[in-house]
Amino acid sequence: MKTLINNDCPHVTLISDNPFFESTTTVETIEENLFLIHIRLTALQKDYPPVCRIEWSIPAVDIHSLWHPGTDRNKAFQVDWGDGFQSKSTSLAPVASLFNLSGQNRMTFAFSDALNNVSIKAGIHEEDSSFLCSVTLFEEALPKMDHYEATLRIDHRNIPYHKALEDVTLWWETLPGYKPAVVPDVALRPMYSTWYSFHQALNAAELEEQCRLAKELGCDSIIVDDGWQTDDNNRGYAFTGDWEVYDGKIPDMKSHVEAVHRLDMKYMLWYSVPFVGKCSKVWGQFENKLLRVDEKLNAGVLDPRYPDVREYLIHTYEQAVTGWDIDGLKLDFVDSFRLSPDQKEGTAEGRDYESVPEAVDRLLSDVMDRLKAIKPDILIEFRQTYIGPLMRKYGNMFRANDCPNDSIQNRVRTLDLRLLSGNTAVHSDMIMFNPNEPLESAAMQLINVIFSVPQISLRLNDIGEDYLAMLRFWLAFSREHSDVLLRGALYPQQPELLYPLVTARKDDIQIIAIYADAVVPIDQDASQLFIVNGTYSEKLVIRSSLSPAYYKIQVKDCCGQLISLQTQQINKGLLEVSVPKAGIISFTRVPGSL
Repeated sequence: MKTLINNDCPHVTLISDNPFFESTTTVETIEENLFLIHIRLTALQKDYPPVCRIEWSIPAVDIHSLWHPGTDRNKAFQVDWGDGFQSKSTSLAPVASLFNLSGQNRMTFAFSDALNNVSIKAGIHEEDSSFLCSVTLFEEALPKMDHYEATLRIDHRNIPYHKALEDVTLWWETLPGYKPAVVPDVALRPMYSTWYSFHQALNAAELEEQCRLAKELGCDSIIVDDGWQTDDNNRGYAFTGDWEVYDGKIPDMKSHVEAVHRLDMKYMLWYSVPFVGKCSKVWGQFENKLLRVDEKLNAGVLDPRYPDVREYLIHTYEQAVTGWDIDGLKLDFVDSFRLSPDQKEGTAEGRDYESVPEAVDRLLSDVMDRLKAIKPDILIEFRQTYIGPLMRKYGNMFRANDCPNDSIQNRVRTLDLRLLSGNTAVHSDMIMFNPNEPLESAAMQLINVIFSVPQISLRLNDIGEDYLAMLRFWLAFSREHSDVLLRGALYPQQPELLYPLVTARKDDIQIIAIYADAVVPIDQDASQLFIVNGTYSEKLVIRSSLSPAYYKIQVKDCCGQLISLQTQQINKGLLEVSVPKAGIISFTRVPGSL
């Protein structure tokens, strides 16, 4: 079948070679240059859906970069003969944005089906310098069906790229079954994580001591990662699946959690959701209810299409919340729920779903619903790249993918997450640094994630008072201004250059972070302005386009020590100011000075 859509929107073609499915398409114009293309496939009787490709093209005019949820540090153009990227409920999201050097949207497109596997492409076509765009459906086998509906959203409006992406996020929120989970306040406050500081070598007494120190620095929760459930510290998954506490590390989990609660900290626990290890007690119970076996991991991937598999996992988490009084879960590896064509799946009777994506949706939705019934403010974290619109209803915290000691990567990943996450809490990958790191360089780890919730993973009793003072200052700044940093309007500039200038604003407060030697523009009046120096330069150049006014100007170093304090008039034009590397300057307008 082949259907042409001719309207004011781009010419879109729907292509498939299956004659048994008929297609209909309608175009809805939302406003000028914003379109919804509704697609409907029907068959007289149920059949396996055919591979379908929705195609269109636009001239490569005034377009300089490509953003999608998986570009990471490479915002370069792709080629039309490349693979593009794949999206499903537990991996990335079906959206891409083409924009120019001014950050203005030239085309942002998104797809409504974030549940099933779809392939997304926006590649340059050499022959005529155009972008060939496509959304390909049903490449991953689905059960037989006789009906399918979805919507392609195409946005050509001349608006900032981040506004176009924000509008996609808001659109997804309106779709049936996509309502995001409520985000408790504690999800927006700094947390301590055990992964980089302990890996699997956990110890209850040491964890409680880290909680005491982390609380003093400004953390309100601990995330206890892999290792609590096994005496095997080799990072494998052979012993996952039973989820019993190894008492050689944590002799009494309930008492341990109580000790952390007495410090006024929340307690979260890690689970590798799909994995059941060959050395676990329950291996025999589930070895024939697997999607596949991963011999390298020495574990199988559970098949969520079995109701007893789902119930076992949910009951496990319920027991942890009720029995140990934990406050949240870090649910890992959920993108591993997929059929693998090169491995044989289990053959046991009793599945109540044919579709793996639908079964995963049921599992993760039920996890959230049933845990909320026990603790309404339950915390559930997912790690990039399981960060799409459906993941926002399964959890309320998204964490940047692992990038240990890489401050720039952490900045890119947290900002990429912010662009699509709405009010879901976005967390940094865990902060760590070498014990011999220069203090200003260590501070860069926090400064680069200032627009997300910082997670800390250091042995706090070993790093020394200077580093503690630095952490204390920046975590206090993050907490004090979280409403602006995390809930204000966000303006991340030039993704193609890894976001060298980022601004957040709420009410009459503005916070700017500069990560490259460039001029900092001040073109919005604010009663209070902070500029964070994320560079190794000790001078910043500011260009003001505001009317002259008097400001109290305060400069602090990376530990919050006051360097200078003065009141001076700021005029239109350029102003050079001295700010230590990894330091901060604040401008507070003197009342009545305008």
